[in-house]
Amino acid sequence: MHSKAKILLIYTGGTIGMKKDFATGALKAFNFSKLLQRIPELKLLDCEIETISFDNPIDSSNMNPEKWVQLATIIEENYTLFDGFVVLHGSDTMSYTASALSFILENLTKPIIFTGSQLPIGDLRTDAKENLITAIQIASLRQDEQAVVKEVCLYFEYKLYRANRTTKINAEHFKAFTSPNYPFLIESGVHLTINSQFFLPLKNRMPFRVHKILDTNVIILKLFPGISEQVIDAVVGIPHLKGIVLETYGAGNASTADWFLNVLQKAINKGIHIVNVTQCSGGSVRMGQYETSSVLLEIGVISGKDITTEAAITKLMYLLGQNIDATDFKEVFETSLRGEIQQ
Repeated sequence: MHSKAKILLIYTGGTIGMKKDFATGALKAFNFSKLLQRIPELKLLDCEIETISFDNPIDSSNMNPEKWVQLATIIEENYTLFDGFVVLHGSDTMSYTASALSFILENLTKPIIFTGSQLPIGDLRTDAKENLITAIQIASLRQDEQAVVKEVCLYFEYKLYRANRTTKINAEHFKAFTSPNYPFLIESGVHLTINSQFFLPLKNRMPFRVHKILDTNVIILKLFPGISEQVIDAVVGIPHLKGIVLETYGAGNASTADWFLNVLQKAINKGIHIVNVTQCSGGSVRMGQYETSSVLLEIGVISGKDITTEAAITKLMYLLGQNIDATDFKEVFETSLRGEIQQ
């Protein structure tokens, strides 16, 4: 007789945990200790579920690195007590939080599944029940007494994705997320289709670690035709700035104007790390493929390859918090740490 998997359900806030106040029509959080009463289908799952909530659940627009560390600490304190974790989170910044947690939590051997919904859990047409039930079911999957999934993932609208490969693409459709450069890990239909060949391989059996120092002296700068020298110079001149995620065109291309390259060179000489990511919804940065990106390569801009902007900015915060030697930073960033980048 197998023992049931123990799953901890963590509510941070967001639409999924809201119910409508019929007097005012406003949405408000409901008591998550009553979750099993509201969703009796959860009792049919082959696992034990416990719940915990942020003391003050927040809209995901108010999510920040301090809250990421708070969430990571909840997981750390309960890591040995549970077999898997499901995090309920607002969809707007879910890819940022899930990407950040993938870096903060090192040497995972258990699933951390993020999910949420576009409609509140009490709504007649809600997508919340399916997302929640299947996320818990996936988190409780076990084989030979070991978790099947051992990484940070995001489940939404029938698909499980690697979290740090996701981005939100739609504010209205139930299919709110996509993984533009990496296949889905599991698809929910009549049965669960498990693509285990795409799972993150366990590189070693090192102890589970939680990294709680994140450096927020970073910025995302999106290029556009007509962006001025004054704007870029002002960004580079921000006090204490340590990193820039530069959203460029196509395969990593940017202006070859002298003023533009000189400003970037000045930033790099100041010790600011510049990461080149594409503005395109899919594809990869290939610096040197065109003349308009060759100079970026020459002056020391970091290639983001096929990383998402969400993963790039959170990886930058994480690595800056690790006090990596400046001479090694480019190589470390261009290396896949949690499956977030093409290797």
